[in-house]
Amino acid sequence: MKKADTPTKLHIKKGDSVKVLSGNSKGQTGTILRVLVDKQRAVVEGVNMITKHVKPSAANPQGSLEKREGTIHISNLMVVDPKTNEPSRTGRKLNDKGKLQRFSKKSGNFV
Repeated sequence: MKKADTPTKLHIKKGDSVKVLSGNSKGQTGTILRVLVDKQRAVVEGVNMITKHVKPSAANPQGSLEKREGTIHISNLMVVDPKTNEPSRTGRKLNDKGKLQRFSKKSGNFV
């Protein structure tokens, strides 16, 4: 069994270009803005847009409805290989300097 406080390695990180594999936004691509590691979810730019009610305040006395990105489970995302612009699974291997780095399993290039 896995310990609760052990950090998990994810196949995605902030700034990655990803494609959505399933759900309402299936087929769309975007850049990851934020990763919520504890919930295994990510916020992708321009994908899974939701409507948020904004409460009236001194700066905005009327209040409003705001469109923003919702979270998507990371199992529904796949990293896009920058060389081929196609989604690809990723692996980890040592680079020239002896540091673990992610690589695309389709093309073999480092991501």
